Amino acid sequence: MAMKIRLARGGNKKRPFYRIVAADSRMPRDGRYIEKLGTYNPLLPKDSEERVKMDAERVQYWLGQGAQATDRVTRMLEAAGVMEKKQRNNPNKGKPGQKATERAEEKAVKAAESAEAEKAPEPIVEEPVAE
Repeated sequence: MAMKIRLARGGNKKRPFYRIVAADSRMPRDGRYIEKLGTYNPLLPKDSEERVKMDAERVQYWLGQGAQATDRVTRMLEAAGVMEKKQRNNPNKGKPGQKATERAEEKAVKAAESAEAEKAPEPIVEEPVAE
């Protein structure tokens, strides 16, 4: 049986609340699970102690039994110190999109033009004085 440690959603519409559960990977997201390992409340502030609660011993047990944690749960486990942090690299995610790069180029051109206009002293033109 392929085991997963994942989030099962509960709560009302627009008010999510998640249980961290050990479940068979073939079961639905909110369906039957084997054991509840903790809770996650995304509505609480990030520095709140109550945001993520989990039983680290049981999580270690299930990981030892071969359960695979989902990406989101893995990040929570890394923050809690249960798992070691692994290096992630997604070079495309950090790049701005096409429109953003075009806007940045236009802004750079305008900045260069205004810098040139400020640096170049304007020639002094003396106007003839009417006598």
